[in-house]
Order: sequence, then structure tokens, then C-alpha cells
Amino acid sequence: MIRLPGTRACWLVRPRAMVVSLLLAAVVAAAFLLAVAVGELDLPLSDVAAALVTGGDDVTGLVVHDLRLPRALVGLLVGAAFGVSGAVFQSLTRNPLASPDVIGVSAGAGTAATAGLLIGAGAGLGLQTVALLGGLGSALLIYLLAYHGGTSGFRIVLVGIGVAALCGSVTTYLLLRAGVYQAQQALMWLTGSLNARGWEHVGPLVVGLAVLAPAVAVLAPWLSGLQLGDTPAQALGLPVHRARVALLAVAAALASIGTAAAGPVAFVALISPQIAVRLVGAPGPALVSSGLVGSAVVLLGDVLAREALPGVELPVGVVTGVLGAPVLLWLLGRANRSGVGG
Repeated sequence: MIRLPGTRACWLVRPRAMVVSLLLAAVVAAAFLLAVAVGELDLPLSDVAAALVTGGDDVTGLVVHDLRLPRALVGLLVGAAFGVSGAVFQSLTRNPLASPDVIGVSAGAGTAATAGLLIGAGAGLGLQTVALLGGLGSALLIYLLAYHGGTSGFRIVLVGIGVAALCGSVTTYLLLRAGVYQAQQALMWLTGSLNARGWEHVGPLVVGLAVLAPAVAVLAPWLSGLQLGDTPAQALGLPVHRARVALLAVAAALASIGTAAAGPVAFVALISPQIAVRLVGAPGPALVSSGLVGSAVVLLGDVLAREALPGVELPVGVVTGVLGAPVLLWLLGRANRSGVGG
């Protein structure tokens, strides 16, 4: 048991969860090195490791530090943001189908960012800020529409699907009104891509996660209590309404900064918590493991996107979509058999 000094916040640390997290961290480290090593000019992993530590020679240093390292860092951070966001949403709603890309949060961030790209909405704020506002706005709309003397996971999912459809329609309208070149740019981004990601994309992600990660850690005990249901949580003294609003805001912000940096990379937030929960084998939310699985999925998906077809660099969202769709179908079938979600 770990307790935060001066607060009531505490975390139960399970040995299996620690071992799984350490193993996943090793997988993420290997995937990160592979993502930096693979490309038009393949580099030995030893050279990549040396370049990261000492800078390497001129050519290796240029390829590693200027071209591939920021892209890999964006993939690492975006995957972690989506993984933790999905774990919070699924735990909060007690529904394995709830994730920001399914219930409309990522769609809201995507619509706002598309409007910024195509018509200059929010000019001067920056794409990441516009996407963050769009994601938070869609999360607020979902909560207000789902609130009826309280909220339930099933209602949040249903309302979120409707909001996602609405945002998708607005995005389609914006694409139809845009020029060909601008529409192609927006479509590439909407698919979810790490192409041409540089250091300018890394900074906002680092700042955002530096703020949101501690917030998730502080709110995690509330999340465990809310999984019991509203009545037991109230009996334990949890501020149910305030806790749910705070957790929704943090999860929506995580999904929004990830979407702003790389687009709405499909299914990462959906499948990462499901993989993590099964690896950890615990009933509660596996936030750390979910973030690590998300990072591994995005990094390895990006490597596969670059290497699957010779001479073609696919967006990473294409790979995660192909891999994630069967998982979604499996979850839907499992939910029907168990009665989850009605």
C-alpha cells in the first residue's frame, strides 16, 4: 500500500502488476529503439543506442536526433495518453466498449482540429489547443446529455456514440467544402499518422502529460471506488458527482492531446486497457499497464506501417484500425453474451 503524504489518496500495489509493468516497459523500450532504427536507412540497434547516448557520427546523429527520435517520442507519448484515457473511460463507465474514439471525445477533438486546419478556426491558439478544447467540449456535451439525476456508463456510451456521429458529419462537411490539397492533408491527419512529426509536436505532449499524469494518479483511488457503483461509493464517502466530472475531464484531456499530436489513432484507447487488464489479472483499473500497452501498440504499429508495403508509408491509424477492428467485434460479442451494456 502506497499513501500520498498529507492526503487520503492511497494505492494498492500488486506484485503481478509490478512485474507486468516492468516487462511491458522493456517491450516499450525495445519498440522505441526499433522505431528509431527502421526506415529508408536501416540502422543497427547498437548504433541507435550509441547515438542516443553520445550523439553518434554526423549521418547517424542527423537521422536519429532530427528525423526519427521526435517521431518515436510522439508515438510513445500518444500511445500512453490514449491507453490511460481508455482505461479511465472503461473503468468509469464499467463498460469495455467505452473509449474516447468510440464515444465521441476523439471525434470532437478531430472536428475542432479539422476546422482549425481547413477554415482557420481558433487561429492563434495552435492546433493542439484547438483540439484540446474540442475534446473537452465534446466530453462536456456528452456528460450534460447523459445526465439525468445522475449518470450511468450505458447512457454515457449511447450518448457518446451519437455525439461521435454528429462530429463525424461536421468533419465530412468541412472536408467537402475544402480544397483538394487541404482535404488530403486533413484526411491523412484524421486517419492517425506519425508522418512528419517533429520536435514541435513533442513539447506540448510532454507539458500536457506532465500536468495530467499526476492528476490521474491523485484521482485513481476515486476511480477504484466508483467501479463499485454509485451507492457503495457514496457509502465509502466518495464525492461521486465531483469525482466523475474530474475523471471525465482528465480522460478527455488525455485523449485530446493525443489526437492533436497524431490524429485519432483508431482503437488504441479501446484495446490497450483490455490487454492490460488481462495481463495484470486484477479487477481494478490497470492505468500504468494500459499506458505502456498503448505506447507499444502505437510504436510497433508505426514500424509495421512503414515496413509492410515496400515503398509505401502507411498512416499508423490504418494498422491499428486493421488490428483493432477484430478486437472490437470480439468485445461486442462478449458483451452480448454477458449482458454488458444492456
